[in-house]
Amino acid sequence: MKKYIFNPINLCGLSAILIVFASVSCKKYNSAGFTPGTGAPSITSVHTLSKTDTTLRYDTVIAYNSSGDTTLSLKQAPSQVNPFDSATTAGNLGNYYIINGSNLGGATSITFNGTTAYFNRALISDNSIIVQVPATTPYSGPQATDSLVVTTIHGKTSYKFKIIPPPPTPATWSDFDFWAGSQISLTGVGFAGVTAVALNGTTAHADILSQSDTTLVLRFPSTTVNRTNLVFTYTSLGDTLAATSTQELVDLDNAYTVFYKGQFQNDWTLSSFSHNASVGDANDISINGTTHSVPGTASFVLDFPNGGYKMEGWAGSATSPIYLSTYTYYTFWIKGGVQQEIVTISADQLPTPWLQPTGPGIFTITVPPGVWTYFKIPIGSGAGQLNFQSPAVAQSAINTSKANRLSFFIPGPSGTDEVLYVDEVGFVK
Repeated sequence: MKKYIFNPINLCGLSAILIVFASVSCKKYNSAGFTPGTGAPSITSVHTLSKTDTTLRYDTVIAYNSSGDTTLSLKQAPSQVNPFDSATTAGNLGNYYIINGSNLGGATSITFNGTTAYFNRALISDNSIIVQVPATTPYSGPQATDSLVVTTIHGKTSYKFKIIPPPPTPATWSDFDFWAGSQISLTGVGFAGVTAVALNGTTAHADILSQSDTTLVLRFPSTTVNRTNLVFTYTSLGDTLAATSTQELVDLDNAYTVFYKGQFQNDWTLSSFSHNASVGDANDISINGTTHSVPGTASFVLDFPNGGYKMEGWAGSATSPIYLSTYTYYTFWIKGGVQQEIVTISADQLPTPWLQPTGPGIFTITVPPGVWTYFKIPIGSGAGQLNFQSPAVAQSAINTSKANRLSFFIPGPSGTDEVLYVDEVGFVK
């Protein structure tokens, strides 16, 4: 049997060796995978990380039916993000960049114009950091100091780095209709650098009444177009650029209008139908109430009694025919009542207009309570389209059919009387 003799002196020596080894190991193989420098940090350059290729590309989609036959269709492919290394002194909100320098491994914070940026320690070394510019970074005004600051446990360093203003990007619109002299307010970002606003497809420009970086108020001119988009001319870091809005606007001066500017148009008049006298008659509709867009004018009132079956809207004139095939959209604003309602739209050519319409000639919308909502409904005979045809009208007559009466219908509001308002009603080519 072997005997093991432990020498206390040897144990002490072994302990010392292990301690030294552990110390060296921690310095060389810490959790970051490198040894951070202990000197003051410095930034030598900033580089782009990638570039998005927005060229339109399409993938061919092959489908097979039950018989094994193939059909081919095209599907737009997403934009491609490619590696792109280029030194830069300016960056876009939300984009990623590489900060190059020395003694960066001990970074504790990174800021752009005073706004703290998130960074992943797994994506840094002692000579580089991958970081995203925060979307909330100031790019104009006194807070836009063009400063990139990296703070480490051994000090801080700054670098002149500009934030590129975003293109004018509307998030909300006060209206999607306009006419000569009307105003629309936009909220969003990037409006401070706007110098002109043109109407696409025309030589006309909207007047800029007021602007800040987040708001823009425009007054519209007379045009000859039915629908258009806004083209913003703006400056960005000394360059003059252009951006086109994705939102389409309607010129009601060139549309076939039923009601706007607080009054009927094109010989349209009041129209109301009820199932019986207890729920009202044709005289309970009046032109008053809160208007959507024109201060001092009025909107059209739709009055639906609790539990009653009633259709309300407008009657057309035989001298002002509206042939449906010549129009692309039926547009209007509607303000909801006390509760959310499913509202049926009908051409009112039905033999019993007080009954809920079914089949061709009807369209339903969901109207939220208490707010104005814009509807732009495509006209046609396909799914999701409004054809204004009643069961008594042959589908082949759509090209020569005219809408004689336009109505809104709630099949007996449950538990409350409902008062809705409608404004800016028209047909658009």
